[in-house]
Amino acid sequence: MATVPETSRIANPVSAAGRDYAASVAAIAPAIRAHADAGAQLRRLPDATWREFVRNGLYRILQPARWGGGEADPRQLYHAVREVARADGSAGWVLGVLGVHPWQAALFSREFQEELWGGDPAAINSSSYAATGKAEKAAGGYRLSGRWSFSTGCDHCQWVVLGAVPGTVTISGREVPELRSFMLPRKDYRIDDNWFVAGLAGTGSKDIVVDGAFVPEYRTQSHWDYALNRPLPGWELNPGPLYRLPFAAVFNYTLTAAALGAARNFLDQWIAISRDRRGGYGGAIKDDSHSQHLAAEANYALDAASALLDADCDELMDAARRGEPLAPRSRARIRHHACRSAQNAMTAIDRLFAASSGRAVFLDHPLRRRYFDLKGMLGHAFLNPDPPARSFGALAFGNAVLDMML
Repeated sequence: MATVPETSRIANPVSAAGRDYAASVAAIAPAIRAHADAGAQLRRLPDATWREFVRNGLYRILQPARWGGGEADPRQLYHAVREVARADGSAGWVLGVLGVHPWQAALFSREFQEELWGGDPAAINSSSYAATGKAEKAAGGYRLSGRWSFSTGCDHCQWVVLGAVPGTVTISGREVPELRSFMLPRKDYRIDDNWFVAGLAGTGSKDIVVDGAFVPEYRTQSHWDYALNRPLPGWELNPGPLYRLPFAAVFNYTLTAAALGAARNFLDQWIAISRDRRGGYGGAIKDDSHSQHLAAEANYALDAASALLDADCDELMDAARRGEPLAPRSRARIRHHACRSAQNAMTAIDRLFAASSGRAVFLDHPLRRRYFDLKGMLGHAFLNPDPPARSFGALAFGNAVLDMML
């Protein structure tokens, strides 16, 4: 019989504000690494790893301080995600995806924030933003039905945010679909345990099934409001610059951070294995010039991507502190940076995997899971560099762009 995973209520939550998150992650990384195999077998994050996230306030780094959250610079979350993913790709992906949700919840009304965190300030939601389910307008809100996939970490969560398109809106004279986020409590949905995968097995990214649940108006927001920088209900309660950042950039770089950490994990292990491996003709791999070149190129790709992530975060926060939202062209550029950085990291890892000998395809080879974890990450739609590249290119040429994901 499957065990019931622990939730955030396993510990009495204390304030996550003012924590040294980097030190916390460094301290717990060995334990996370040790539990990676168990997570792959459980097909979800192990309870022991979840306890460390809760105790150290890691998924609450971007939660408002008024609820005991860190309300910290996003760079602190991204650093934590990178380092956790360097210990275990699945754990880093869970932390990244869940870690951005308190930031989005802070954009909602006081009524919803009190509903979410009033009884348990460490409560957290999973997500599935792709509009695969159905939403219909109803008196006072919406009625949701259907199935949503890839809800990372859902077993440990008390809520879920789901994406759906209830209709169209007129933006700049054009009628366009309106993607909305809908917040639902655990009683209004069920989890379908269908997560049997080759990569990211430890994330427990199962399906969410909803059968006619009612979602009141105050528990839903339009992604056009995010893209167009329209005033949001949560701004009155949480006036800090953190909550003035563009949704797409904050969410995108969370995924990129996990991919960069998982790629570093692969590179670390590849070097460790190759140091003692001998090639088909008996020569030491560590003395092979091609292998040395591959290691240097992979390291450069990861260092460059991490530096760009930090610089983009600084640009975003500096603009928010000045009260000057970034122009669409800058948003598109930053989103493209995030996607292209992840893709460049994957390209470097592909070359390392190709040079890992045929034994890397064995199920028990340490590189196999790390490789397919990364492949799973790069399958996320928000890490596809083509849409933000098209938006940036069009804007650079002076063309008008209507993109809900900026």
